[in-house]
Amino acid sequence: MNYHISERAASLAPSLTLAISAKAKQLKAAGQDVIGFGAGEPDFDTPQHIKDAAIKALNDGFTKYTAASGIPELKDAIVEKFQRDNGLDYKPSQIVVSCGGKHSCYNIMMAICNSGDEVIIPAPYWLSYPEMVKLAGGIPVILDTTDVTQFKVTPEQLRDAITDRTRLFILNTPSNPTGSVYTPEEIKALGDVCVEKGVMILSDEIYEQLIYGDAVHKSVASFSAEHQAHTIITHGLAKAWSMTGWRLGFLAAPEPIAKAISALQSHSTSNPTSFAQVGGVEALRGSQDHLKEWLPEFDRRRRYAHERLEAMPGISCVNAEGAFYLFPNISGTGMKSTEFCDKLLEQSQVAAVPGIAFGSDDYIRISYATGMSQIEKGMERMDAFARSLQS
Repeated sequence: MNYHISERAASLAPSLTLAISAKAKQLKAAGQDVIGFGAGEPDFDTPQHIKDAAIKALNDGFTKYTAASGIPELKDAIVEKFQRDNGLDYKPSQIVVSCGGKHSCYNIMMAICNSGDEVIIPAPYWLSYPEMVKLAGGIPVILDTTDVTQFKVTPEQLRDAITDRTRLFILNTPSNPTGSVYTPEEIKALGDVCVEKGVMILSDEIYEQLIYGDAVHKSVASFSAEHQAHTIITHGLAKAWSMTGWRLGFLAAPEPIAKAISALQSHSTSNPTSFAQVGGVEALRGSQDHLKEWLPEFDRRRRYAHERLEAMPGISCVNAEGAFYLFPNISGTGMKSTEFCDKLLEQSQVAAVPGIAFGSDDYIRISYATGMSQIEKGMERMDAFARSLQS
């Protein structure tokens, strides 16, 4: 049988982060002691009060369809979150709750892009951004950055890349995969260019709460009414509440865009899971005390892993300021990212993600969202591997 596959599906690159995680799990199931640095998933459990709220909703029979764009209580809680944390005023009609942060990003591309429209994406980028743009018929325009500039795009780069076909600029801070955090001044400068040129901004802020040291998060939408009018914020509960499997994301957008996304979602997934949304209300309105435990622990792992990476021959690493990733430069080993990661997994049983997946082939991504004992063991193996390449 000669099965017909659409061009859009055939053109996609599979998610390397999910592929690496799956391969590591297969090797573990086969009895190998694999250290996994691949998945962007906290090792902490979802806080109990959130689980209890969802369990109660399930037991109370809250198991039916809801409004496609989310229950009113969760939308209200999201409105409160933006006011409390970001000083931003939104109406519930500007909020769309989705089946995860990835789903929100996809919905934005489908609602914004026509065939041939351009979307500017700084590299290193989260690997799904370009694929989503292509699925929507758009053209990804990649702006390369390096560790020399802490992986940050400049206003001059952005201005030079904008054409009359540019519809969207993607700003992800704190960043996956680099852990970089733009300063408020840097964010405002990029936002000013977009306001001047009439370009919308997709501001991916899902790692907002996960910042370290002197870094601060400032939403580009918060600088003025014009900045807010040019911004669509994507967010979700996966990272800072460890709710990856719950599949709850949300976005805030100008009302016409939110309306278009809501209509689009009504014909694709319909509503996010009903009782999970009740858990989402509790996540946003309930105690945030878990972060008092999680943030110092993430910070301890970050500092340890960075120190170990910096000491490895052929490897250098800019320290992250947010999220839970490091993005070391492995060009000094003489290998590109895929070869390095393949050999690291085969010879040392350490799983990392090749930087080529994020548009930067001289780097690899290390997630420190795993236990300290695993990080220590993985860094020991990686150090030995790097030293073996020098002999």
